[in-house]
Amino acid sequence: MADFDFPTDLRDAQTRLHQTWSAYADLCRTLPWSVEPAPGWEGDKQLHSDRIGAMPDSPGYTDHQKEEVAQLRALLVELSATVSAHPYWGTLERGTVVAARMALKSAA
Repeated sequence: MADFDFPTDLRDAQTRLHQTWSAYADLCRTLPWSVEPAPGWEGDKQLHSDRIGAMPDSPGYTDHQKEEVAQLRALLVELSATVSAHPYWGTLERGTVVAARMALKSAA
């Protein structure tokens, strides 16, 4: 794989994007299964399996949880746009942009 000389601001944005995705995933693991309060349910037996799907009652997200999700999603959109629309990509030779983007993901 070729070496790329990524600008510091691009590396920093990619690092923040990775960190924000991680924070968002961590938050999502702690949230109830439904944003709004919802009753639990039990499904039918799955074909070729003894598994019966079920979900407990969901209390829904708190206002604080909704705010956290919204803030992280907005930051993800902002950082994704910053990385994908960075002027650096226009300086590369044709055919190397995909390799460079993949390298940036590993470099950050």
